[in-house]
Amino acid sequence: MARIDEDDGSRGAAQTGIILLGDLIDRGPDSAGVVERVRQMCASRNDIRCLCGNHEEILLGAYDGDSDLVRLFLRAGGYEALLSYGMDAAAIDHASIAELVEMMERNIPGEQIAFLRSLEDYVVEGDYLFVHAGIRPGLPLEQQTSRDLRWIRQPFLDHGGSHGKFVIHGHTISEQVDERANRIGIDTGAYRTGRLTALGIEGEQRWIIDTVDHHANTKEIPSVLR
Repeated sequence: MARIDEDDGSRGAAQTGIILLGDLIDRGPDSAGVVERVRQMCASRNDIRCLCGNHEEILLGAYDGDSDLVRLFLRAGGYEALLSYGMDAAAIDHASIAELVEMMERNIPGEQIAFLRSLEDYVVEGDYLFVHAGIRPGLPLEQQTSRDLRWIRQPFLDHGGSHGKFVIHGHTISEQVDERANRIGIDTGAYRTGRLTALGIEGEQRWIIDTVDHHANTKEIPSVLR
């Protein structure tokens, strides 16, 4: 966020906004802190919007008592998330599914759960569609399912045709920003690489801001996308 603010301040005056693509939680050391920081930012600023990722979906389903999603949550990095909410590792290891659900209800603040339930599925800005995972090719946006928007990989990733909008997404990790003719994937696996990546967009330009490269590169959007 500091790098984004620094970059924004170095450019000309403009009305700017931030869209977070989801997966705020799991695997990292402080899921609770991340959710609370984003919750407070969204409450205090009108220039930030946040999407729901598949990891938020899993947490909410587990919190609501779905036993299959409780198990999936623990396998998908939720164990670390529970530790960040102050839960005891030994207690987690020995708890039944019902006990885990009760522990989540006691330890995860209700205002955070309410915030996660309020997250959006997608955002459209001009020629761009911002979404967590992607969309099903050939299907109108209003017919896309939440599951595809939060979970899809194929056939979205290999689709070379137009999606109607240029898609900016996360979900699928790549070592470098995955730039294609119809989409850009910016999930660079921060939890394991330390590289958290943002994409700046203004007019006919786009550029990368991340926690590794301290020299943002500006790149023109191909004319076909204007």
